[in-house]
Amino acid sequence: MIEIVFRRCVVVLPTLLIVSMLVFGMQKLLPGDPILTMAGEDRDPATIAYLQEKYRLNDPIPVQYVAWLGQILRGDLGISLRTEQPVLGLIVQKLPVTIQLAAFAMIVAFLIGVPAGIISAIRKGTAVDYGINVVALSGLSIPNFWLGIMLILLVSVQWQLLPASGYTSPFENIGQNLRTMVMPAFVLGTGLAGVLMRHTRSAMLGVLRSDYVRTARAKGLSEKTVILRHALKNALVPIITLSTLLFGELLAGAVLTEQIFTIPGFGKLIVDAVFTRDYAVVQGVVLCTAVGFILMNLVADLLYIVVNPRLRDAA
Repeated sequence: MIEIVFRRCVVVLPTLLIVSMLVFGMQKLLPGDPILTMAGEDRDPATIAYLQEKYRLNDPIPVQYVAWLGQILRGDLGISLRTEQPVLGLIVQKLPVTIQLAAFAMIVAFLIGVPAGIISAIRKGTAVDYGINVVALSGLSIPNFWLGIMLILLVSVQWQLLPASGYTSPFENIGQNLRTMVMPAFVLGTGLAGVLMRHTRSAMLGVLRSDYVRTARAKGLSEKTVILRHALKNALVPIITLSTLLFGELLAGAVLTEQIFTIPGFGKLIVDAVFTRDYAVVQGVVLCTAVGFILMNLVADLLYIVVNPRLRDAA
């Protein structure tokens, strides 16, 4: 296991270096100048010159990149140009909110998508199979923002069961925290459930046609044992891959849902940073998102071996 982690880290390091180059380089292509915004309406030349010197914007771009990379390696993501707060502190403050939302959304997706995919594969060609596929396609087709607004109007305004928006820390009030997370997690989870259902169905159909499943049935094992202990275990590999990637996408892609439900998470942070041209925050958020994707892939590789130890030699 340690050797596998080491081999993956050898690949991760150059990947992170390339990602950092892309993040820094693409940031320079964005229109607008944050220094002019910080200088105020007067835009005093002395103030502009001071700010450019302070943030080393007069240096050549390669020199700026090396200096920025050195700060990153020391754990310093820079200072927000808008709030003058450490970027790392802002990320540490906002990221747990989005992680909790993403985790709840993945739970919803798993509870709906995986069982539905298994049932659809077992009942292939029946009315149940067609019905599940229709529901899954509907979940994929309905936009998150529309579903979120409809849930707010129905559940919060008309039925008054859950709060329409806002966020409460679980350390302040766990009950209120769960109440504020139910609807946004359901909005994100239903779309992911459709994706998981389709992949689970495809994986299960492939496994159910394999020789060892036919052998297990020939031995007289119950259908429940064949499905859960033999078929599902081997069908989990592509599902794990998809789940880790979906979780990584949620960390950066829950922007609309967080905006609709006024959740102060990672997505809202980057939207505000882009609108105010807060380059340091944008760079820090994008870099952390890329690191999250890479770590999720590493976790997926390790879970493969836990689920199916025969993959250890191929890893």
